[in-house]
Amino acid sequence: MAGRPSQEFEAEVVVVGSGIAGLSFALKAAEHARVLLLTKKNAAESNTNYAQGGIACVTSSEDSAELHIRDTMESGAGLCRERVVREVVQDGPARVAELVALGVKFTERKNGSQQEPDLGKEAGHSKRRVLHAGDITGRELEKALLAAVRASPQIRVREDIVAIDLVTTKKMKMKGPNRVVGLYVLDCATQRVVAISAKVVVLATGGCGKCYLYTTNPGIATGDGVAMAYRAGVAIANMEFVQFHPTCLFHPSAPSFLISEALRGEGGLVVNTKGEDFTKKTDPRGSLAPRDIVARAIDEEMKESGAVCVYLDIRSKGSDFLEKRFPAITSTLRGLGIDPAKQPIPVVPAAHYQCGGIPAELNGTTELQGLWALGEVACTGLHGANRLASNSLLEALVMAHRAAGSLPHYLKKSVARVSIPDWKEGKAHDADEMVVITHNWKEIRQLMWDYVGIARTTKRLRRAQSRLRLLLEEVQEFYWNFRVTGDLLELRNLALCAALIVESSLARKESRGLNANADYPKLLKAPKDTVIRAGSIR
Repeated sequence: MAGRPSQEFEAEVVVVGSGIAGLSFALKAAEHARVLLLTKKNAAESNTNYAQGGIACVTSSEDSAELHIRDTMESGAGLCRERVVREVVQDGPARVAELVALGVKFTERKNGSQQEPDLGKEAGHSKRRVLHAGDITGRELEKALLAAVRASPQIRVREDIVAIDLVTTKKMKMKGPNRVVGLYVLDCATQRVVAISAKVVVLATGGCGKCYLYTTNPGIATGDGVAMAYRAGVAIANMEFVQFHPTCLFHPSAPSFLISEALRGEGGLVVNTKGEDFTKKTDPRGSLAPRDIVARAIDEEMKESGAVCVYLDIRSKGSDFLEKRFPAITSTLRGLGIDPAKQPIPVVPAAHYQCGGIPAELNGTTELQGLWALGEVACTGLHGANRLASNSLLEALVMAHRAAGSLPHYLKKSVARVSIPDWKEGKAHDADEMVVITHNWKEIRQLMWDYVGIARTTKRLRRAQSRLRLLLEEVQEFYWNFRVTGDLLELRNLALCAALIVESSLARKESRGLNANADYPKLLKAPKDTVIRAGSIR
């Protein structure tokens, strides 16, 4: 029967998410503990798998760590933590070397008689430093890491599992400091709720791009980790900084296809319907300015001209170059009737990356004992108010390494395992009107796009806040009255993350980085994080 609980089972470490952060951590953590890795769909489905650009890492004698640090700090618009930036950048080469040892093959080029990495250049970078595997870097990383994980006898991978909520000692009314003791999850294959006890729960769930109508993210990006942590009493930081990628393909048959920033790094220009390079009016770097600047320039151009899109023009590079450097993108575009060697590519900005999230140290630890957060779900201070292109995979690798390194010390504390009670259905029954879920899902994504997009006003934010409060009530009522399903759980998390974005946007009385508010156009003198305390949103 749907919704009936299964027997509890335990694991020393539970990892939720199978992107680069979750897989890298699981692989290294398995040297010290038994690991259970949970993923919503199949294990390869993650934001990592869709990453086209690559990993920003200093590997060239023409580059330096100091330049990478400077570029990251400048892009972050005053909110990066220099210590964090410095440690991530300096640790990067060693972590990339480990990927190569796993079998990841980055694209190379000939330099005389020598082979060397074919480094790409992306927006905001002063040097070529982006390691890539053609234009399918994420897919190659995922393939290598997943193979290594599956080969480990210490790691158990469970697919089609949707996390419901964290279980803490406070929720169980136990004495002593509050800590995580496990979580409840839904096994979508059997529709049974499973209780899992663990000494450590690691959230590597990615971001919340599906909060928006237009996004480069896959359908799994519903903000599950942020929502679960917030419900468990953890404060959430800087959720107003949602990065919109400037160039998502504008095409009815491919609404979520990213046109990599690397095309602009190789000479592609963002132009309007007249073929004019309008971005230089905003920033002298033009199409290679940081993402927040280019996305706003495109948004303003579209609003002023009434155009439904702008264009990325890379015709100057020719077919041979495009087929060699960007084979997957070129093939996909031609399959859709667009030849990038002969015509400009229609593009629009789309929600891409969550720069805020669960405040975490570089070893993944959070304010809640036993709860760790890695990758996009975490807010470490690396990205500040705007992520520098291709720094995300780098951060995930460094965090996973450091978290796994700190695991033995934590486990030696001999934290007692706690038996988690079975899931209680109460009087819940199967839902009779699933239209409520589909309608609310569509409404949230539309209102976030209309009211909480690239350019914001306080009036629009208040409208979004008011409607989201009602939607949250409707979703909560549905959650308590009916048996849980994967769609319902994702909607519940999506609605909460949308509300957190709005609350954070309203709290920031300035325009900084990715948060542009017409009512507060100036920068405040003292940059500070926006922190939404648990209980502010219900």
